[in-house]
Amino acid sequence: MNVVTDNIRVSTKGNSDIIDITGKVEDVLKKHKLTDGILTVFVVGSTASVTTTEYEPGLRKDIPEMLERIAPSNKPYHHDNTWGDGNGYAHVRASFLGPSLVIPFSNSKLLLGTWQQIILIDFDNRPRNREIVVQLIGK
Repeated sequence: MNVVTDNIRVSTKGNSDIIDITGKVEDVLKKHKLTDGILTVFVVGSTASVTTTEYEPGLRKDIPEMLERIAPSNKPYHHDNTWGDGNGYAHVRASFLGPSLVIPFSNSKLLLGTWQQIILIDFDNRPRNREIVVQLIGK
């Protein structure tokens, strides 16, 4: 078994910006030439998440609208009192979805469904440069 760690960098717009990173993750897998195993995709930071969905226009609207109902951006958060940066809602949203995702691969291909893409969602209230760690375990 081999363990390989690599990074992807993505610039975001913040404010629930949803970015399809499937191709970038596939590029990491191809680069390291592993055939079978699992990989973890992990976003560094506490105001962004990695998950899967069908990356289509309706869901790119539905997801931020749903998260606005769960953790409204116009509500005061105790976190904002600590740092004064007004992004308490971003931390709450990110904690619901989580920072990482594990995906199996076989024959050098991610085992995703036909309409399943890997997405990064940046909840912060400003643009960010995000680092995404991809760690592969396999042969």
